[in-house]
Amino acid sequence: MKVYPAMLCLEGKSAVVVGGGKVAERKIRTLLEAGALVTVISPEVTMQIAAWADSGVITWVERKFCEKTDVQEAFLIIAASNDQKVNKQVFHAANPQQLINVADCPEESNFIVPASFKQGRLVISVSTSGASPGLAAKIKNDLAKQYDETFANYADFLADCRQIVKEQISKQERRNEIFQKLLDEKFLRLTGSGDFSSREQFFQEMLKEGLLDKRSQKG
Repeated sequence: MKVYPAMLCLEGKSAVVVGGGKVAERKIRTLLEAGALVTVISPEVTMQIAAWADSGVITWVERKFCEKTDVQEAFLIIAASNDQKVNKQVFHAANPQQLINVADCPEESNFIVPASFKQGRLVISVSTSGASPGLAAKIKNDLAKQYDETFANYADFLADCRQIVKEQISKQERRNEIFQKLLDEKFLRLTGSGDFSSREQFFQEMLKEGLLDKRSQKG
């Protein structure tokens, strides 16, 4: 399977999940975390899916999948029924322009869901292109031990710094120099130790140097 790695923005997008078991529940949870508008089609669902439906978080169509119209407006479709025949029906109902994942048959999917974990803004995903989901999960778990919550804080710091640099430094070459220096090990070390004041001081010194360069160029 040849794949093109990408991060999808699903905020406000329509996603249809066919199936109501544990696999469907896991898929729904990640879709909700991404801000998708989720519709579930299944005669029966887990307690968690039912709770989401009761609270209005998702829409539950309480019946079997039966019509092409069930998915025709969907941006993304996941066939996660425990019945392979139903999953095939969903696959054939999707048009070539829609994103579809068949949980038990990656060969009939045009996208696969990698093993992923999040630390704040940091998202790390691992895929073996369908060869071994177990291996992908193992590698993901190993990486999760290495990239702990320190990296979530560090990523937030880098995002704030990036915005400030873009607002105050116009020259792209100088921006890139600062962005590269922000990756110095000392910033991560200070984040891990909780010494945010020193971290901020180092950044402000770098920013000041960049602004001085800007003024000298004008002069």
